[in-house]
This record gives sequence, C-alpha cells and structure tokens, in this order.
Amino acid sequence: MAERERPDRQRIVVVCPGRGTYNAPELGYLARHHAGHPLLARFDALRAEAGKPTLTELDGAAKFTPAHLRGDNAAPLIHACAWLDFLSLDRQRFEVVAVTGNSMGWYTALACAGAVSPEHGFAIADALGVHSQKHGEGTQSVLVLADAEWRVDPALASAIEAAMARHGVLPSIRLGGMLVVAGSPAVLDAFEADLPPLPRAPMRLAGHGPFHTPLMAQSAQSARAALPEAWFTPPQVPLIDGRGAIWRTGSTRPHDLWDYTFGHQILAPYDFTAAITVALREFAPDLVVLTGPGETLGGAIAQVLIHNKWLDISSRTAFSERQGEDPFLIGMGRPGQRGIVIPCETTD
Repeated sequence: MAERERPDRQRIVVVCPGRGTYNAPELGYLARHHAGHPLLARFDALRAEAGKPTLTELDGAAKFTPAHLRGDNAAPLIHACAWLDFLSLDRQRFEVVAVTGNSMGWYTALACAGAVSPEHGFAIADALGVHSQKHGEGTQSVLVLADAEWRVDPALASAIEAAMARHGVLPSIRLGGMLVVAGSPAVLDAFEADLPPLPRAPMRLAGHGPFHTPLMAQSAQSARAALPEAWFTPPQVPLIDGRGAIWRTGSTRPHDLWDYTFGHQILAPYDFTAAITVALREFAPDLVVLTGPGETLGGAIAQVLIHNKWLDISSRTAFSERQGEDPFLIGMGRPGQRGIVIPCETTD
C-alpha cells in the first residue's frame, strides 16, 4: 500500500545529529547496529579507494582517540550511523513526514529526504569533513542559557547578545537552551570574561572551526568547486533547513538547494531551534525521532518543546514525566528507546 494510504501509521519527524555526537561511548556503534549492511561496505570501499581509513576500521578501533574527532573522520562516521539508522526505521508502523538536522546533520537530512542519492550523500558528508577544516582563524564555544528546568531567562539572553556585540563574537548555532558562538580564541577569551553568571561555564569545542560564520568562506568555496549541482533533486519528503524554511517536492529547484547547502548553510548561523519549532507547528508529528549516534541532541530538542509548551510540556520535570509515561522524543542512540521505532526482531 502506498505510504499516504496507511492512516494507521504514526507520523514522525526525523532529526539527524551533527558533529560532536560520536564519542567514546559510541565507539562500535556501526558494528553493534549495522554490521554487514551493504551500504556500509560501499562507504568503506569509497574511503579505501581514496586512501582513507574505512568506517569499519575507525568504528572497530580498540579505543577512542583524537583521530575520531577530526572532521575528515567524524563527519562520515556520524553520517553513516545516522543514515543507516534512518534506513532501519519500521516503515510499516511509521510514516516520515519531514526530515531535519543540526549543522552537519543537514547533509544526512538531504539523503534521508531523497534530495541526494545514498552515495552522493556520503560523498558530501565525507568531503565537508575535509573542507570544514579550511577556514579563517576561529573556533566555537557553547553557552548554556537554560536553567535546571531547561527554561531560558530572556534577560540573560539579552545580556549575552549585548556582550557578543561588544566583542564582535559571531552567532553560530541556536540550539534550544544553548547558544554556540564563534570567534578567534583571543576574542572568545575576552567575551567569556565579560559574561554574566551562566548555569554552566562556557565550553570550547575541541577540533571545531568557526562553523556557520563568514570565516568559513574557504570551506564553502571548496565545497562548491568539488560537489556538483547535478547531484541534487527535489526532496521526496519535506526537508527543513537551518533557517526553518521547508523544501518541498513540488517547489524545490535543485540549484537553489545546492546553493543553500554550500552557501548559507556554511556561512550563516544555523537555527536548529527554528527548524524544530517549524517541524512541530507545521507537521504536528506523533513522535520526533532522533537518529544516532549519541543522544546529546535530545536535550536541545526537549528545550525547544519546553519553549513552545508543546503537549503542555513546560519544564524539564514535565518532559521527564512525559518521557517516562508515553515518550514523544525517541532517541535511536538510547538503547531503551531504539526498539520503539525499528522492526521487531523475529526468530525462527
């Protein structure tokens, strides 16, 4: 039966994670969940042909090392985990009504939505892992604005914006109750010293450049030169970008999607909060499903739910109670929730 003819299925929005989600606890994720998948073998072959360590080798390492955090390794690892998780969703029980992602997760979302082929989606993630290391001086810092109940004081947010303006700090990612900012180390040092008290101390992101700022101009230029427009087609399901704009099948021009992906998406702030807000309000899903690896992005999604008072969830306590009774956010990187959205295993 065609997908739209299955009213019994639950409607889900799928969210793909970005950098920083494959860490020591995720080592072996591909082996645990996707060993033997033909696409993993294909991705490994593409890496081997390019003289790079395969994903199976990286994922099967004896221990987690700084090499796993480098963009040229982290990006394809995370993409493969998320993409193969997406393919494992139980389509008999769930209808994907929209796809989005955070930062680098946009490249995975392109593949999930059918806007690029599986091989081209991997090639984009793999290439951007390399190109993302080409940028002007700068790095990122994460600011936690949300309090213990995951709510944000508007006065604190305004004070941070004022400090950013004073020091020339650039916005990078709006992430629920967190804000990722970028700048040179010296600029960030001065900025952080000028901040009001925060729920947590600012955290610098090791190995991260000034993503989603004009300082990534060289990265964008390299991506445009290497990754052709011909790879892009209109998405098969709605695709929500880092502005909260929706790309639909009948109204998407491939050139515009290519131009956004290697232009605005790299050079301008990524508003994950807007993307999730639009996903909730425009598609009213029965569930939000966060693919692996990891589950750290779940907190940011929950904070967007709280900000919107979605399903009457207005605090961390209320979110936890809802998750315990009837979870709305399903993390495929969380063992206790993964089985909710994948087909039940059968035995002979």
